[in-house]
Amino acid sequence: MEAIIKVEGVKKAYKKRKSKEVIQAINDVSFDVKRGEILGLLGPNGAGKTTTIKMICGLLTPDEGSITINGNDMKTQRLKALKHISAVLEGNRNLYWRLTVKENLEYFAGNRGVSRKDAAFLIQDLLHKFNLKHKENELVNRLSRGMQQKLAIAIAMSAETDVILLDEPTLGLDVETSYEVRSILQSIVKEYNRTIIISSHDMDVIQDICERTVIINNGNIVINDSVKNLLKLFEVRSYSITLGGFLSNHQLSLISHKFPHHTYKKETFQSILEIDLAKSEEIYQIIDILKMDETPVEAIDRRNVNFEQIFMKIIKGEKSNAFAQSS
Repeated sequence: MEAIIKVEGVKKAYKKRKSKEVIQAINDVSFDVKRGEILGLLGPNGAGKTTTIKMICGLLTPDEGSITINGNDMKTQRLKALKHISAVLEGNRNLYWRLTVKENLEYFAGNRGVSRKDAAFLIQDLLHKFNLKHKENELVNRLSRGMQQKLAIAIAMSAETDVILLDEPTLGLDVETSYEVRSILQSIVKEYNRTIIISSHDMDVIQDICERTVIINNGNIVINDSVKNLLKLFEVRSYSITLGGFLSNHQLSLISHKFPHHTYKKETFQSILEIDLAKSEEIYQIIDILKMDETPVEAIDRRNVNFEQIFMKIIKGEKSNAFAQSS
């Protein structure tokens, strides 16, 4: 599949205020975004994610490396590159609050060079697509948070760019509206062949609609893989073992020594051992430890790992071990 965005060897450093100390925010980051995909761009606070987003949008210039959008270099062909991308930043800063829904769409479509005739047809299509038709004459400052967010995405669509970058598109939305926005984003890719980059702390959104994720930590890319592969990789080695009794101190010592990634919870008449294994066959070592004191086993279940748990594992550095064991 053709890459519409290429980030190659990008570096960005800042000088601390009132200090000569230089902070390396981004260090030799490279990744592609393929045409027609939904990519999750993730990272903890201070990891370099926001800096990367700003460079892709043209708000910051890399110290080294290059960013190209649809073949246009962001440094040497900035205006041509920007014609292919629109962004919705967190906080709805691309809305005029004293204009109506329709007036906002008309203004921004015209601002991006869409003719009045084409804009009229496009706006009606977007009003229906985003379920905003009944609110077209409503002032933006009277809309709910969910309606404002849908309008912000519709405005990004009105620019008819190849790429849409969304920063926290579901932040502060109720569950129903969050699912509606997810459905809209998936339909945008299918019906309009657009490419979407999502930056979000809502891991359910990433798991539900993103095909692939790039995770940045400490200024470096620590993962670039499909969500499906990551879920599969971590899920096969996570188990929950329900015991009909309690582990002895000796058993707990052996488990802690051999399997550092585990939790143990005591309940009234039973206990639960949740454990991550480097290899699936290590489950037999756990069984041997349980047999030592004839600890009764009530159930062994594979744990359902969600993407938020995977994200935290990767950030804590467990990704490299998991990949090494899987190869």
